[in-house]
Amino acid sequence: MVNSPQNPRQDQRQDLDLTSFSAAGGEPVEWRISDAPVPYPEAVAAMEARVAAIAAGEAPELVWLLEHPPLYTSGTSGKASDLLDPRFPTFATGRGGQLTYHGPGQRVAYIMLDLKRRRPDVRAYVASLEELILRTLAAFNVRGERREDRVGVWVKRPDKGVDHEDKIAAIGVRLKRWVSFHGIAINVEPELAHFAGIVPCGVADPRYGVTSLVDLGQLATMADIDIALRQAFEELFGPTRALLPEAAV
Repeated sequence: MVNSPQNPRQDQRQDLDLTSFSAAGGEPVEWRISDAPVPYPEAVAAMEARVAAIAAGEAPELVWLLEHPPLYTSGTSGKASDLLDPRFPTFATGRGGQLTYHGPGQRVAYIMLDLKRRRPDVRAYVASLEELILRTLAAFNVRGERREDRVGVWVKRPDKGVDHEDKIAAIGVRLKRWVSFHGIAINVEPELAHFAGIVPCGVADPRYGVTSLVDLGQLATMADIDIALRQAFEELFGPTRALLPEAAV
């Protein structure tokens, strides 16, 4: 049964103070956008190094916006049986969650924040990432919703049938010494057929599929998404400082 908008998890999320991750008096979060697709191993290595530097007090926090070439990643709860067609490289990763697809047309945001300094509460942090996605989607008149029994952000699809919903954004996080990394992925205009090679996030029910902003009729560019993401991020987490595209992570 599909949860209603008043399901318990949503009420619990709404009760959390989602703006409490702002860091008073801290440096602005560096905001980097990579123009070319970034290979997954390269991105993970860069994140690992940056997280260590943040934890050691040697580098500021960072949000890194990028796209990957087509690939699948498997989180700590991933099942081999959910890889249906290994048409793209598959990478095991330390983030939470199961299998997901990354590729061109999907905005990935790797978010590296010092939660020990901001607020050491994983549950509230994940709720704030959900809120970040919801506010970004709302800028394009798309109503995203949380679900108690399914991770990520979903949109109702009555045009597909009763109780049908599609996933439009994924969340997977990892912490080291209370510094977050990995993050979120919003489907802007990816090739949705590429999700057919996996059971996305372990959700096999035929009522639940995958969608994107373009699939929903919203002709947003990646630059449009980036502007909305940054505005929503600053509302929830505080000020940012843009970096040049070629700046190192």
